[in-house]
Amino acid sequence: MNTSGNTALDMETTSTAAIVTRGWEAVARGDWDVLVADYTDDMVFVMPGQNDVLNGKAAFRSTLDNLGAALPAGFEINSIRQIGDRAEVVSIVEWKCDKVPEGSQLSVLFRFNSDKVVEERWFVDTEQWKAAF
Repeated sequence: MNTSGNTALDMETTSTAAIVTRGWEAVARGDWDVLVADYTDDMVFVMPGQNDVLNGKAAFRSTLDNLGAALPAGFEINSIRQIGDRAEVVSIVEWKCDKVPEGSQLSVLFRFNSDKVVEERWFVDTEQWKAAF
């Protein structure tokens, strides 16, 4: 008899890579409340260019309502793959937009405290990102 509670489903929900995947799925649906449920109240979000920082889940959630304004016209994610698990997960995101039709890649670092995201930091070619607007 398994008394640890570690069923396959439990293991998936505690895998930080699975939490990141669940977050990207929520983004695809526009389900911001599901997304932010996996973040700590004092989380930090660092946007492309590394100069714009949001502190706290409330500020992050508010920004998500206007996500379209923060992304280039025609922004589309073609694929996402995860690297790592536990304390840090990196997503490699292949994307394109109207002004970058050939596509490009960016990476997103997710740092965890237990099963909650404490930091999300985007790494992108800043000049290319600016030119995409």
